[in-house]
Amino acid sequence: MARPLEGLRVLDLSRVLAGPFAGRMLSDLGADVVKLEPPEGDVTRGWGDIRHGISGYYTQQNSGKRTICLDLAHPDGRAIVHALAANVDILIENFRPGVMARHGVAWDDLAPLNPRLIMLSISGFGQEGPEASRAAYASVLHAESGLIARQSELDGYAPTDPVLSIADMNAGLHGLVATLAAVVHRERGGVGQHIDLSMLDVMLVTDDYATFTLDDYPLTRGGGEVWDATGGPIMVTGDFRTLFRDLVRRHGLVDPTPEGASLPEKIRYRRDAVQAWFSSFEDRAELVAALDRSNLAWGDVRSTAAAYASPTAQARGVAAEVEDRGGSTRRVVQSPYRFSSAESGVIGAPAYKGEHNHEILEAWGGFSREAIEAFEKGGVLIAREKP
Repeated sequence: MARPLEGLRVLDLSRVLAGPFAGRMLSDLGADVVKLEPPEGDVTRGWGDIRHGISGYYTQQNSGKRTICLDLAHPDGRAIVHALAANVDILIENFRPGVMARHGVAWDDLAPLNPRLIMLSISGFGQEGPEASRAAYASVLHAESGLIARQSELDGYAPTDPVLSIADMNAGLHGLVATLAAVVHRERGGVGQHIDLSMLDVMLVTDDYATFTLDDYPLTRGGGEVWDATGGPIMVTGDFRTLFRDLVRRHGLVDPTPEGASLPEKIRYRRDAVQAWFSSFEDRAELVAALDRSNLAWGDVRSTAAAYASPTAQARGVAAEVEDRGGSTRRVVQSPYRFSSAESGVIGAPAYKGEHNHEILEAWGGFSREAIEAFEKGGVLIAREKP
């Protein structure tokens, strides 16, 4: 079966996570994605387990892409990007606003060369505005969007950053949505456009708890709660009052609250009774059966390794394998898209820095072999770096 985005050309100038993740998903969906890296390469080439010269982090976000490596600060770097941008459908970048313009490859420089170009620019605070020039990493946006303060307030611990790059991953996903919407719009009207995606916007629009603040409504802790239980901790969703009433009605739990108890005492007695119920089963299967009879939503509190090994993750092939450039394979996370009449998923191994300089500049830029070799000798184009 064909992939949905076959035929689309993507030039990926982004680095680290938000932009590269959007590019990886476009590649999984069939687009031909070429990553343009600076002379030193994407910083993530040094993150994680390095095998045969390629790191695990880089592998996750860049498998399936081809790469070229050039120095944008070199006078000829601008000409090369102009030539490539004139022949692509999509360009992704996540530099701080102003950097692309400084190198002569901003939207205003490239749009006249290719009226059908779609350019996705991901930044912390937008392309224009009072804070546009600020450096922005995921942790900065976690703090600026209210996430860290709210967690601290509701959970009663010192402010700390989540162990997940929420801002980057959400920006990559919303960037993917906006880019595909722009592709549809272009096919209807024939013109491309510039997408200005702010990570602050993304954090606020994807934070369901933040919307309570718009109504000046007090925040409370929702979601699920973890209980000690037979066989290990278990997460049960829903309000505690609903859980308690269900256990009383369906499982014969006796309310131990003495007459005349205050509200805090009543809550404490009832929570102790629920905790005792979770620990009262002979084995885990008996507990799970009881929860299922009540139609309560529950989850095992797994380690990440156990999550990848879970029955559903195994059945759906969440962890795929790609060639590790050394004759063996390494695992990467598979994209989650499953189509009834199309194919998707990671398509190949990650590339070495500058590995596809010649083929991309010839096919996409129209440069001769002699010109490409001159670029390499002149230092604007960096040849493949061997492990």
